[in-house]
Amino acid sequence: MAVLLSRTKGMLFLLFLPCFCSGQPAPPPLRFSIFLDPSKMVYLRWDHDEEELMTFELQVHTTGWVAFGFSSHGELPGSDIVIGGVFPNGSIYFSVS
Repeated sequence: MAVLLSRTKGMLFLLFLPCFCSGQPAPPPLRFSIFLDPSKMVYLRWDHDEEELMTFELQVHTTGWVAFGFSSHGELPGSDIVIGGVFPNGSIYFSVS
């Protein structure tokens, strides 16, 4: 698992956004969590359901963007990456590669 961060400063960015628009109830609390860095500025929470669907929440102190990668070998090259951020006007973007 790899995490890329912009220069860390004031804003808290959440990668996981609850289903505000779907009309469905909020998911149950996530059972597993860990800080991914010694300064405790990157906090990951996760869980899975009976169908093995995984839910992740990533809390990061950042200047407006974060990238999060998944791989079976623990390295960035060849990993699946999600990049998300907040534009200066407040709109949110996500990209998957």
